[in-house]
Amino acid sequence: MKLEKYSFGLGDRFLHQGRAQLEAIIHAKNAGVDITPVWNKSNREHLIVGTQPATLREEADNAVTALGWQGSYRVDADHINLATVDRFVDCSDFFTLDVGDAIGERASDSDIEAFIERHSKYIGTLEIPNAGTFEVSREMIEAVAATFLKAVQTAGTIYRHIVKHKGGNFIPEVSMDETENPQTPLEMFFILAAIADEGIPAQTVAPKFTGRFNKGVDYVGDVEQFEKEFNDDLAAIAFAISEFNLPDNLKLSIHSGSDKFSIYRPIRNALRRTGAGIHVKTAGTTWLEELIGLAEAGGEGLAIAKEVYISSLKHMDELCEPYATVIDIDASRLPGADEVNGWSGEQYAAALRHDRDNPAYNLHLRQLLHVGYKMAAKMGDRYYGALVRFEPDVSRNVTGNIWERHIKPLFIG
Repeated sequence: MKLEKYSFGLGDRFLHQGRAQLEAIIHAKNAGVDITPVWNKSNREHLIVGTQPATLREEADNAVTALGWQGSYRVDADHINLATVDRFVDCSDFFTLDVGDAIGERASDSDIEAFIERHSKYIGTLEIPNAGTFEVSREMIEAVAATFLKAVQTAGTIYRHIVKHKGGNFIPEVSMDETENPQTPLEMFFILAAIADEGIPAQTVAPKFTGRFNKGVDYVGDVEQFEKEFNDDLAAIAFAISEFNLPDNLKLSIHSGSDKFSIYRPIRNALRRTGAGIHVKTAGTTWLEELIGLAEAGGEGLAIAKEVYISSLKHMDELCEPYATVIDIDASRLPGADEVNGWSGEQYAAALRHDRDNPAYNLHLRQLLHVGYKMAAKMGDRYYGALVRFEPDVSRNVTGNIWERHIKPLFIG
């Protein structure tokens, strides 16, 4: 199974927006850009919402059938590990192998020594085309192995577990973004060497980049530095493919946390310059567009949207704790319950919609609601019923957001 050049991860907390999401992919195809949709949902999200991995496959299949989609599509077991993967094996064909917890955990001395020996030919001056010339020492290779080898070995264990139960017909991604510092091009090169050593035919790899990738809001950091790191990673991947016989479609995966609008232009420029592919994995944006659509619908839809926010405000600490490293909320900037209760649908939508030119936009409210989907899940049929009742308002926002704010600036400009 081979992942196409451009692919786009579609998170859908409540599994009602598959068709609206696919409409955006169809808009792209009609504009001349072929993008493979990849529906993704993590084990944590399934547990919170009360869904099963098989229901995500069902949503994707139903959307494809309903809209007559003839292209490829995938279903991603998002951020799985050995403890959670079995729930996803039968219904997924894309597996994001999350080894963040093992980064920094030291492999055995014998494994590190073997890794150094396997790659000792690179000691000295090494040129990575389009990234620069680097001095490689035995100590440098050892340092990379000490930080990342155990994590890659963990990915190998998960990969072989999936193969044992499923065979090899799936797409593996190795996620290395859950670490404090971005990898240098040289580190990325040797990480890919370790991935090849483990026999993982990785088709995407998710590195760490400078800056904060907070949930639901724009990139926080130095865009020029991000651009340099992104281009360096593209170069390291291209070089590693030829050096280590990795899949020729291996590409970068950007775990965006959604809506990193300020880095879309440098990504687009790099892809056009190099001809490289990319996988962009969004998360949570669709859920926020559901709330915007409900608010704009007015009546019961607006009442539900307000109730979700007020409940999230009351349970803020509980909701934020699992996402503490990827949100940055200033509680003093959050509107109170009484204020929100007095809002019109237009005011609610303006505060939540990610439009940086609108003075009513509130990135703190947006981040809180991003992690507040548990409050909607507790409503059960009341929330799901509203999604059906107000489907035109919701789907218009879901499709428009993916097409106008993500796909256009990333792939069209």
